[in-house]
Amino acid sequence: MDVIYGLIPGMLVLGLAAVAVLFWATRTGQYDDLDGDGRRILMDEDAEDGDPRRAPPMDAEPDLNPVASDPTKPRRE
Repeated sequence: MDVIYGLIPGMLVLGLAAVAVLFWATRTGQYDDLDGDGRRILMDEDAEDGDPRRAPPMDAEPDLNPVASDPTKPRRE
């Protein structure tokens, strides 16, 4: 029975520490990009895009025909 007097405060301290770590993680942005890591695994390391989370510039024209604009493929006429 005497052990319980030490365990209860210990559990309270550990619980408060866990809650403090959770609040710290949310405030520092640990949960901002939940899908980014999963998508970055699938991305090529050689990609010239840089950051895959970054959106293209607003003035960039959309690439409607990616096969025709690929400079590595020969053009068929």
